[in-house]
Amino acid sequence: MAVGNSAMSANKEHHGTRRLAHLRLCSRLPFVDRVSQMRHLVFAVGFLISLSACATGGSVPPPVKLPYPAWYIGFAAPRHMEVWVESVDVLDQRGYVFFNVHAGVAGYTRKPEGWHKGTSGGKPINNVDLPDQLLLRWQSLVEPQAYKISIRIPQWVRDEMIKPEKGFCLWAGEWKEDFRDTITLGMAPGGIVKVWLGGSCLGFKEVGRYQAKIEPLGPNQDGKGLFYRAPNPAAQAWIDQHGIPYGSW
Repeated sequence: MAVGNSAMSANKEHHGTRRLAHLRLCSRLPFVDRVSQMRHLVFAVGFLISLSACATGGSVPPPVKLPYPAWYIGFAAPRHMEVWVESVDVLDQRGYVFFNVHAGVAGYTRKPEGWHKGTSGGKPINNVDLPDQLLLRWQSLVEPQAYKISIRIPQWVRDEMIKPEKGFCLWAGEWKEDFRDTITLGMAPGGIVKVWLGGSCLGFKEVGRYQAKIEPLGPNQDGKGLFYRAPNPAAQAWIDQHGIPYGSW
């Protein structure tokens, strides 16, 4: 029995490695040639066709069967620790890859030190099955530094995402059946990432705390070192006075 379990584990790891390799290969598709407008158009069409085939493994994904129209991804960061999310890619539980499903600004907590517990809302991730892996790339504007991380989502999280549960909805003032359909990605200086799972009427559960790596190509992966923007005046003033509270996240 032990041998069988080891073989199954090795086989699972093998398939996981193949999926990740597929994801990395797809993310390195060539950029469009801009030599002329005609070549631009031809290469753009070819790029879109290649990207479509790559993201779907060469076939159209079957319809997603979930107990709700879409699950959500939300962003969070400690107060004054400003971030800009460059991209989130999803490898779903079927093995399909979806690029740039979310990006942009984060919601901020009430204080710079420590965390709150997730955030409701976020962006709906339509036509994508439950996540097996998330690839996050973001800019910490206050350091400044660019980070990237691949986060494996545990099976218990996917189980929770489709389990109905009654909760009190503050926004409705009543008890309702709800799902934990929101994954929150919390980002802090030093490349710290915290992940929570929750719902609009249900409390958030911590999934884990992770350490991201510095993106060697820098912000936007273009080697130019240009960040989205400088910290806003209030954030910069707080940091000038107190410093960045590394170790509190």
